[in-house]
Amino acid sequence: MCVTTHARKVSDMGKTTFGLMDKARDELTKRFLARKVRSEVAEMSPIALAPNGQWAHIPDTFCRFDRHPGYEKILVPQVAANRLGLSNPFFISHDGVAGATTQIDGRTFINFSSYNYLGLSGHPKINKAAKDAIDRYGTSTSASRLVAGERPIQRELEEALAELHGVDDCVVFVSGHATNVSTIGYLFGPKDLIIHDALIHNSSLEGIKLSGASRRSFPHNDCVALDTILSELRGQFERVLIVVEGLYSMDGDIPDLPRLIDIKTRHKAFLMVDEAHSLGVLGQTGRGIREHFDLPGKSVDIWMGTLSKTLASCGGYIAGEKALVQNLKYSAPGFIYSVGISPPLAACALEAVKLMLAEPERVARLHERAAQFLSLARQHGIDTGLSQGFAVTPAIMKSSLKAVRVSNRLLAQGINVQPIIYPAVEERVARLRFFISSAHTEAQLRTATEILAANS
Repeated sequence: MCVTTHARKVSDMGKTTFGLMDKARDELTKRFLARKVRSEVAEMSPIALAPNGQWAHIPDTFCRFDRHPGYEKILVPQVAANRLGLSNPFFISHDGVAGATTQIDGRTFINFSSYNYLGLSGHPKINKAAKDAIDRYGTSTSASRLVAGERPIQRELEEALAELHGVDDCVVFVSGHATNVSTIGYLFGPKDLIIHDALIHNSSLEGIKLSGASRRSFPHNDCVALDTILSELRGQFERVLIVVEGLYSMDGDIPDLPRLIDIKTRHKAFLMVDEAHSLGVLGQTGRGIREHFDLPGKSVDIWMGTLSKTLASCGGYIAGEKALVQNLKYSAPGFIYSVGISPPLAACALEAVKLMLAEPERVARLHERAAQFLSLARQHGIDTGLSQGFAVTPAIMKSSLKAVRVSNRLLAQGINVQPIIYPAVEERVARLRFFISSAHTEAQLRTATEILAANS
């Protein structure tokens, strides 16, 4: 055996040994900290007086929020981070507009933790649109639109979004998350089946729970598996809904929309596409995944999108045929029992749509920058997972501890990027998630990938 081969084998054995040691250490740390947290919580928390009478047997766990299992789960990684000298990477206070750069404690950072894909948040024309809407309508509609009536700016936005997707109409909700929860929860019920991609967003999962429909998932972007499930189960249910995303925000890849349309048509199912991250990112003019594949808007039954990313505002919407939209406007709880979108937010999103269409060079530059980042990351040997170079690229760290540690190191060197850790993703695919903007420069991308490679 040559010396080089022997050295490589010894090195691999060492890596394996240390990997097993790391896993064992992490498991012991978790167990120790879980016990430690419970004792620390007990010491920190006020003592609840034991009630007299018939309810004395009920444990404190059921009447104290500091004993809630969810709270204890939060405390375990916090205690672990403190003991390991790691700073909390979440809820960092930013000052000013978060775009390609951001301000933290008076210092400028290259920023990869913003959905400001086309650099429109903070744009002078959008700011002016918001100010003009405030002067005309105030800051709130002060009631649901069913009660308070319409404001012209709300309908103008919905008409613009419907045209963007090539469908009849659109309805805007005040929250992107609530849009999915309320729409899926209202339209489908116990006699129906909802099939979703395994990596679908939490908002869709919560909507499915609310609906009471039967649920199945299919492996990520596996159309063959989806087709097989429908062949076996379609006949057992009334309505069937397939839910996918236009661009997966954790992994940066897209589905095969033409195949999905074929599948839903053959099995007489509805197809819902969540375009939260694909609007403004895919297609030559940012019209999303249908433009990317050159498909008519009406080939998809339900288009869902958010206003908080490319469109520099806040809220969500559903676009589709008139019957779908009218049904939601008069019956969906998340719409009829919620205040209407505020006029300045509607104005921001409407102006963002206009700017996106008037300046397609923003979309072209985003495509260029996103492809550059993916290429640079791979050149440095960074594991980018499933990313296809559409504005979202993960850097897989393989453990939550490493993801937080590397995020801390990058922040110290002027790079702001958030870790995505367990339970948001599986522990083995914990990651840093990079969102690319059309406003990023090639120099910023080079700097970021070089620093990432040096600290991974």
